[in-house]
Amino acid sequence: MAKAAGGGGKGGPKEMTAQIKLQAPGGQATPAPPIGPALGQHGVNIGQFVQQFNAQTAAMNGMTVGVVINVYSDRSFTFVVKSPPASVLLKDAAKVAKGSGVPHKEKVGVVTKAQLRAIAEKKLPDLNCSTVAAAERIVAGTARSMGVDVVD
Repeated sequence: MAKAAGGGGKGGPKEMTAQIKLQAPGGQATPAPPIGPALGQHGVNIGQFVQQFNAQTAAMNGMTVGVVINVYSDRSFTFVVKSPPASVLLKDAAKVAKGSGVPHKEKVGVVTKAQLRAIAEKKLPDLNCSTVAAAERIVAGTARSMGVDVVD
């Protein structure tokens, strides 16, 4: 009987068994939930992931960032760090603790068009659009749903 293609033989391509998406504080990840349990159930070395993730995101000290982890059949892994969520960047720019509970009635802060453009440029590689103008509209929609006004 022939061996299945993509098997984990020496030098052959490794088969991906899982893809995990998490959000963690940059440079400050710990094996505690949600990271530990999510990786543990797939047999990933949690300590090794936390060490590599913290080394790669040290510059983002404490800011929440998204990470996509690919787990392979031999329990090895690779990961890609995404930009912080738009809501986190907007809260930082507007200097507010959290978004509004009733965003259409209760406004919690303001951001300028320049700040909006800077956030859109930072998020552009991770958004489903190709122009900065489209990215600005996406980020402006997030701001609207958080109760943050965009002003000139």
